[in-house]
Amino acid sequence: MMIDTHAHLENYENLEEIISHMKNNVIIISGVNRETNAFVLQTCSKYENVFGTLGIHPEEADTVKESDFLYIEENLSHPKIVGIGEIGLDYYYSVENKDKQKEIFIKQLELAKKYQKTVVIHSRDALEDTYNIIDSLFTPSLKLVLHCYSGSIEMAKRFQKFGIKFGIGGVVTFKNGVKLKEVVKHLDIHDLLLETDSPYLTPEPYRGQKNEPYNIFFVAKEIAKIKGISLDEVLLVTTHNAIGQFDLPIKI
Repeated sequence: MMIDTHAHLENYENLEEIISHMKNNVIIISGVNRETNAFVLQTCSKYENVFGTLGIHPEEADTVKESDFLYIEENLSHPKIVGIGEIGLDYYYSVENKDKQKEIFIKQLELAKKYQKTVVIHSRDALEDTYNIIDSLFTPSLKLVLHCYSGSIEMAKRFQKFGIKFGIGGVVTFKNGVKLKEVVKHLDIHDLLLETDSPYLTPEPYRGQKNEPYNIFFVAKEIAKIKGISLDEVLLVTTHNAIGQFDLPIKI
């Protein structure tokens, strides 16, 4: 079994086909705003092998409404919703709204603590602030995933004290993905999750095409190569990691 722990499927005209490619596997899709959160709920309810997380992305910081948070809270009891996300900080395009980003990040972390939901974190050019916020709010019951990890091995080791799992996607297959390859090499396989971030970050050999969840197979192959272990071991361990981190009702 394979589990794609992070995908966005709202913009596929061939959604049935994309999901059917993963028929014996599992997809976790993430919301980023009110519209995509509604899509997540609808899609999870329709497909047995699809689970979801609900959240407000930091890029939505300037337009988010109180009703958007209420919508998330009202739907966290849905049996297919396994976390809060994609949430976090993103300073790549703008740092002018840092305080607002931090505010909505903290607000959603508090929701996760209240309802004991796993958190899927987006952190772009903001790892130090992300670390500090988590450190200030962390409790042992809080389960965390650092989606699409792009930091150093040194920073990854700092985050490990939170029991965090690191989402590894298509970048690890890129020739210029040297830093991520080093992270994968030095982290224990039990710290890693597979993800695609579909429709983005398509791995080799399909880089440049629209990504899809089944392509985590190529991510897993690259991880096996980097770590010098079998593909079967990568798939087995990362599947167990995902089941445990998201409390998925799945037996393998």
